[in-house]
Amino acid sequence: MDMLMKMAVDYYLIDVAIGMMGLFGAALIFERVKGLYFDYALNAEQFMAKVMKLVEEDAMEGAITYCAANEKKPLAAVVKRILERADRDDAAIDQSLDIAASEVAPKLTKNLSYLSMVSNVVTLIGLFGTVVGLIMSFKAVSFADPSQKQSLLADGISLAMHATAAGLLVAIPVMVVYS
Repeated sequence: MDMLMKMAVDYYLIDVAIGMMGLFGAALIFERVKGLYFDYALNAEQFMAKVMKLVEEDAMEGAITYCAANEKKPLAAVVKRILERADRDDAAIDQSLDIAASEVAPKLTKNLSYLSMVSNVVTLIGLFGTVVGLIMSFKAVSFADPSQKQSLLADGISLAMHATAAGLLVAIPVMVVYS
């Protein structure tokens, strides 16, 4: 066990693990921002105004065609599904809304669970680094030469605090974005 902890400290394995999880979290955040704000973005007010104008002009097919032209956008896909069943009763329209929303939701929430996982795992890696640093500190106090105890104790505590800080530095922003 001592050899594993020494290797983790000597080769900065804890720092590397936190850094890799941070990069993974940043990639996930970038992918979600790109998807939600660029790929799926649609000016909702302008889109709905156009659809409502077409519906008011009794051009239902035109409204459906307009929605189909933007079908990659979640709002357009849901509105199209509802317009296709506009001639039915309210229960059928509500059911089509529920079905359309359930089809669109996975695209909007894609990879979000990984952000939560990154935040939790990086916190645990930081905690592991903290424990390793504290173990090193206690060993330094118990076995070291009195002239070196203070230096070894400070090194262990420094490692513990750096691991904690690095883990939290990654975990907090990732959890904020996830939330």
